[in-house]
Amino acid sequence: MATLEVELNGDEVHAIEGPDRFTTTKPFSIELANLGRSTHVHLHFDDDLDRVTSIDEVNHFVEDEAVKRVHVSKRDVDEPVRGKLKVVTGYGSNSTYVDVRIEPSVETAPDEVVVDERLSKPPERTPSPPASRRFADALERAIERGGVTALVFAFLAVGLGVAVAFAVDSVLVFLVVGVVLTVTIAVTLLALW
Repeated sequence: MATLEVELNGDEVHAIEGPDRFTTTKPFSIELANLGRSTHVHLHFDDDLDRVTSIDEVNHFVEDEAVKRVHVSKRDVDEPVRGKLKVVTGYGSNSTYVDVRIEPSVETAPDEVVVDERLSKPPERTPSPPASRRFADALERAIERGGVTALVFAFLAVGLGVAVAFAVDSVLVFLVVGVVLTVTIAVTLLALW
C-alpha cells in the first residue's frame, strides 16, 4: 500500500513537513509521524479529491513521539483526478498542502488498443513452386555445394549394380544389388534436397 508520510513537530511545535506531491493508483495511508509533544491533526481533501477519496475521521490525536496511520479509500476513476490535501495542526495555527493525484488503476483504465491496419489483413503468401522447379533448385544447390561428384558416383554405382545383377544369375545378388541401389538413390535424393 502506498504511504504519504507527514512529519509533525520536527523543527518546532506544530511544524508540518510533507511531500510537495503524491501520486497513487490505489487506496493509500497517511502516516502521521510525531517527533515531539502530542498534537491534534485535521485532514481535509478539497472538493475534487473528496469526490473520489474518503477517510473515516478527519480529526486525529497523535501521542508524544508516536506514529498514526490513517487509511484513505478511493473510488475507481477513469481519468486522473488532482487536488490538495490540507494538513492542519495546533487548532488551525499551522497548515500545509500536498498536491495529490489519483490515477486510474490498471484494472479500470480504458481498454484502448491501437491496432495497425496491416494486421487486419492476412499475409500474402506466394504459392509454392511446382515439384519440377523444386527439383531443379535442389539440383542447382547440390551442384553449388560440390554435389556433382556425389551424383557421378551415384550414377556409376547404379550402373555397376545393374551390370553385376545381369552378369551373375543369382537371387541373392539381385537382392543385395536392390538394397544397394535403394540406399544409393535415397542418399542421392537427400543430398539434392
